[in-house]
Parts: sequence; structure tokens; C-alpha cells
Amino acid sequence: CISAGRSSRGRRGRSRARASRRGAASVPTTRSSRARSPIRRRRTPIKAALLNQKLLHGIGNIYADESLFRSGIRPKRQAARLTRAELDALHSAIKEVLKEAIKLGGSSVSDYVDAEGREGFFQLQHRVYLRTGQPCLVCKTPIKRFVLGGRGTHYCPKCQR
Repeated sequence: CISAGRSSRGRRGRSRARASRRGAASVPTTRSSRARSPIRRRRTPIKAALLNQKLLHGIGNIYADESLFRSGIRPKRQAARLTRAELDALHSAIKEVLKEAIKLGGSSVSDYVDAEGREGFFQLQHRVYLRTGQPCLVCKTPIKRFVLGGRGTHYCPKCQR
């Protein structure tokens, strides 16, 4: 319950509320903060870490696949084993993918529409997501799919190491 401008959620709830107001600002912005990122300490596959909303806000399944492709990182790679250069590349790819997706109104893969009922067009830019068996746009190797954490995961076995 909220009274007199204060929340009864306690300290933890307030910090979560501040983080949610920042939205995807949880993506670290400096090299030193990326090195200390909670993702770097995870022994889980990098895709699972990206989808963990407690670690990073705003990255969904589509944007995780696309960001990992653009950074050349295989989704099953253990997050803790990524180098600083790979984390930097992933950080840049996430920002690039999110900016592009916002500009194009999101991905209307099944029934997504924006608040005004318009479909997005980012799905036309997908390089791996839902392109299973189709040739990679970079190297022509067929895109593969597997399930990771209950989510369909798409990647290029040649471009993503």
C-alpha cells in the first residue's frame, strides 16, 4: 500500500522500482561496470543469463538470439567464461538490436501490436530468430535451433563460437 508518497515494499522494492523506471538502463554503460556485471559471474549459458530479468531488464528471447548472433557468441557458452572483449561486443550488440527494434516498432512474430494497434517490423531484420534451416545471411551455413531453458534458441554454428 502506498501512503504519503512512501512505499511499503521496503528497501528492496524501492531499488527494484528505480531499476524498472530506468528500463533497459540495466545494460552496463562503462567498461569497468561491464567487467563487474552480475552476468560475468554466472556459470549458466549466456542466453539464460540474458533472459534472467533479475540480472538484466528488457532482453527477451528474440533480442537475446539476435544480440548473441551479432556479437558472435554461441548461446550455450558459459557466461563466466566470456572475455572482456566478448562482453564489450555483446553490450554493443544489445544496444544496437534494441535501438533498431524500437525504431522499427518491435517484432510482430505472432500477434504483437503496439498501443495504437500497429504491427512492428523488426521481424524483417531477424538474422537468426525463426530462421531455422535457412542459410545464415553472413556465411550461408543453415541456422540451427535448440531449446534452452524452455525457450527456442536460434544460432549460426559457424558465425557464433
